[in-house]
Amino acid sequence: MAARPTWLTTLELADRWRMTTRTLERWRAEPYGPAWHHIGGKVLYLLDDILAYEDRHRRKGG
Repeated sequence: MAARPTWLTTLELADRWRMTTRTLERWRAEPYGPAWHHIGGKVLYLLDDILAYEDRHRRKGG
C-alpha cells in the first residue's frame, strides 16, 4: 500500500520557512512559490512539492 501524502497548511509552511502567511498568500496571487491545492475550502501544500521547490532553490556556496 502506498504511503499517504503529507499536507501542510499555509501556517505550517510559513512556520517552516520562517515567513508570514501573507507572503505565501501574495506568492499564490503572483503566481510564485511551490504548487498549492485548494481542497475542501482550504489551501494546502503537498510536502513532496515543498521539498522539490526547496531543492530547486538551493544555492551552492563556494
